[in-house]
Amino acid sequence: MTGLVEEVLQRDLPALEGAAAARVQAHLAGAGRGAEAWIANGMQRIARAPDDTPRGPCPFCATDLAASPVIAHYSAYFGQGYQDLKRDVADALATITRIHGAEVPASFERDVRFAGERRQFWSRFCELPEVAIDTAAIARDWRSLREAVTAALAAKQAAPLEAMVLPEPARVAAAAYLAHREQIAALNRELQRANEAVRLVKEQAAAGNADALATDIVRLKAIKTRHTPAIVAACDAHANAKAEKARTEQLRSQAKAELDQYRTGAFPGFQTTINTYLQRFNAGFRLDQVTAANTRGGPSCTYSVLINNIAVPVTGAEAQGRPSFRSTLSAGDRNTLALAFFFASLDADPNLAQKIVIIDDPVSSLDEHRCLTTVQEIRRLAQRAAQVIVLSHNKSFLCQTWDGMVHTLRAAIRVQRDATGSSIASWDVGKDSVTEHDRRHATMREYLRAGGTNSREVAEGIRHVLEAFLRVDCPEHFPPETLLGAFRDRCRQRVGTPQEIISQQLVTELHDVVEYANRFHHDTNPAYETEIINDGELQGFVRRALRFKTR
Repeated sequence: MTGLVEEVLQRDLPALEGAAAARVQAHLAGAGRGAEAWIANGMQRIARAPDDTPRGPCPFCATDLAASPVIAHYSAYFGQGYQDLKRDVADALATITRIHGAEVPASFERDVRFAGERRQFWSRFCELPEVAIDTAAIARDWRSLREAVTAALAAKQAAPLEAMVLPEPARVAAAAYLAHREQIAALNRELQRANEAVRLVKEQAAAGNADALATDIVRLKAIKTRHTPAIVAACDAHANAKAEKARTEQLRSQAKAELDQYRTGAFPGFQTTINTYLQRFNAGFRLDQVTAANTRGGPSCTYSVLINNIAVPVTGAEAQGRPSFRSTLSAGDRNTLALAFFFASLDADPNLAQKIVIIDDPVSSLDEHRCLTTVQEIRRLAQRAAQVIVLSHNKSFLCQTWDGMVHTLRAAIRVQRDATGSSIASWDVGKDSVTEHDRRHATMREYLRAGGTNSREVAEGIRHVLEAFLRVDCPEHFPPETLLGAFRDRCRQRVGTPQEIISQQLVTELHDVVEYANRFHHDTNPAYETEIINDGELQGFVRRALRFKTR
């Protein structure tokens, strides 16, 4: 008993910072009687953030707790360790009261008196030990120890964080109690052995035959063997193994019940989240029949993919003539399902804000019409995770992802080939995002603004800029693979007709600009690379080409 009590009395909260404890205790000292219990109750009513830090207003005065200088100390002081310590002290006090209550010594005295009376009767038939116990002295020492231990635990309840020891009177009472207990244990062992003699007397009186005596001898020899050191050790080991097995089975049953309870709430939520992502990805299937399964390898789950209202199981043997998971989903569909699982698992992670998420080439096998949705989900993920790293060989996909994160701290790198292998370098995403048409158009405008030495590049780009513009402006008349000259001639032929494409004025302007641009195009001038460029002439036709685009 004293070992348990001393262990509880000496416990404190070693993880609690000394300064925090001192500050809280100083505040409690000036707050009046019962302040610690009052504040501990209030701490249970404060709302908490996902990281368990207090947030929101004070439940008593509605003051914002963010500016409180002591609320963090209260959280540490009245945390789970404080509650566990108070509970252990209360449990120890309840155990002492239950095991050593006032009615227990009285019951002990009755048992001793009954044993003395029985001994007086059976001593006439066999040799029995004397029952000489001073029950009054035992009850007196027992009561002294109980009162001293109860008082020490009550003091510990009043100040849980203060390490205490049993007072000296309690230790003296404990020594006396243990001495009495050893005396009673020795007498009890003698009485247990005497019971065998009494039983033999009973059997002899009842039967008195040789067979019964022989059976008794065999049994007594077995009992004697049972109590040899080697057998005692083996039996104790067996008993311990059985107790450990029972404890393990209890823990397993408890864990299984908790797992079943978790799966009951988690599986439907995951199924809904995954199907929401599949809908966003415009998938023609969804998850169905998500159920728990316990296998030899551990807890698992099974589910089906619902395609055209036909449930296709993901696992199990393939039935002949029936659709299977392997044959019904394309590589792009399977990758879409994997992405849906991935994003759903991130949504369920309470610590996502502290996680670094790495996504490796998510569109490598993804259908093209799902790439934009993947980009959008990654953009949203970047707002919730601590960091998102995206790896891909698809430059267009990376450029879309980059452009949508304008309000996010971002960086772009690439692996480039060098003379001895490869190296990592910074990547100018904006430069790679510009189309060739936009680049030529920007070059022409810059040439008009500031001149420069790239006049030949400007001259060669005029025809390309006009072609790109006209393919967008007149797609039904100037489709791909159609030459610019043939388009110009068609426009000239239809001037003034109901099928007119552009006006006569625009046809004339287009003819003049194309005639100049053809001097620097390989299809219309084999010597285009040596064509002499007049800066003033070039400026004029560049202006006319840009003006034609804005007609």
